[in-house]
Amino acid sequence: MSSLPKPLSVAFVGKGGSGKSTISGTFARLLARSGEPVLALDSDPMPGMPYALGVPIDRGSIPDDAVVEGVVGGPRWVLHPALDAETVIERYAAACPDGVRYLQFGNLSGHISALQRSQHAWSQVVREVDVAKWNLVGDLPGGTRQAMSGWAKYADMVVVVVEPTAKSIHTARRLVNLSTASWAPRSVLLVANKVADADDVTRIEERLEHRVVGIVPGESDILAGDREALAPLDAAPDGTFVTAVHQLVDRLAALNYAGHEIAAGEVY
Repeated sequence: MSSLPKPLSVAFVGKGGSGKSTISGTFARLLARSGEPVLALDSDPMPGMPYALGVPIDRGSIPDDAVVEGVVGGPRWVLHPALDAETVIERYAAACPDGVRYLQFGNLSGHISALQRSQHAWSQVVREVDVAKWNLVGDLPGGTRQAMSGWAKYADMVVVVVEPTAKSIHTARRLVNLSTASWAPRSVLLVANKVADADDVTRIEERLEHRVVGIVPGESDILAGDREALAPLDAAPDGTFVTAVHQLVDRLAALNYAGHEIAAGEVY
């Protein structure tokens, strides 16, 4: 069981290339280092999260034989009757450094129709997972489509990762509207990534009309490791990137603890 007063459930969203996958994977590992049971959920068919977790990209997928056709009138595909969410996690979630378990719905290595079986199974897992046992850290595909379609319903907090660029800010402006969705998370949070100076933070906050809860500097201290497919925690464990994500973990844990004081759908 989690030692936090209430386990965290966080989904990271943002424009493709914003750095959400690297932040989410590092976030998961740092949270696990505090002794928390962490399940990393990857719904991005072009996953980058495993690199930050320190596992091969082809680990953690739900195999086709774990999924069967559903009954008439129900979901097209469902988990095999012998499986439930915890069994899927135990059998198929990859074991990562620092104790993180990693589960993805599949890689996009062929036609997109090949993902449908594992995608339905993955969605069933996130509906049924024991939220009292696991801290959930998710990475959604880049852009707005999946986020707006409710793929982050498992999360109490949705973190919008935004760079100080016009295109990233434009995407973030749409994503903060998740706070008004019928299934709105408890809070939508802004994290500024690849920041060069205070002007970058000001630009983001002024254009989005919301303050940020985390500031992550430019990734110069992890670029060399990235070229070698090394996770930030392995390439530059004491660097500015890891330090900033560690501060983000502490910030979100504090907000989660004070959850009863956060208005539903509030954007920070």
